[in-house]
Amino acid sequence: MSLTASVWLVIGVAFVAANLPFLVDRHLLGVWPLKAPKPFAVRLAELLVFYLLVGALGLALESRAGQVAPQGWEFYAVTGALFLTFSFPGFVWRYLGKRRRG
Repeated sequence: MSLTASVWLVIGVAFVAANLPFLVDRHLLGVWPLKAPKPFAVRLAELLVFYLLVGALGLALESRAGQVAPQGWEFYAVTGALFLTFSFPGFVWRYLGKRRRG
């Protein structure tokens, strides 16, 4: 896989993973079924877990392509903000979207 394809793969996976906590209501991490809808705090915890999983994917692809570059706190601040920005469509759909009442 080329470096450009790896970058786009991580960006695409990050976008999907950032929205997953808000789109899936009765499954923990999109896998384990729950009896009740998830509270907002659980969704934030899932967001953190997915951020770490996407970071692990990026690290794996980077190590496969060559030497892993050392990262400072700035890198994690920027990627965390980007991940939160990616989650905005799912947040809007879950909490700000108008629901039809039948």
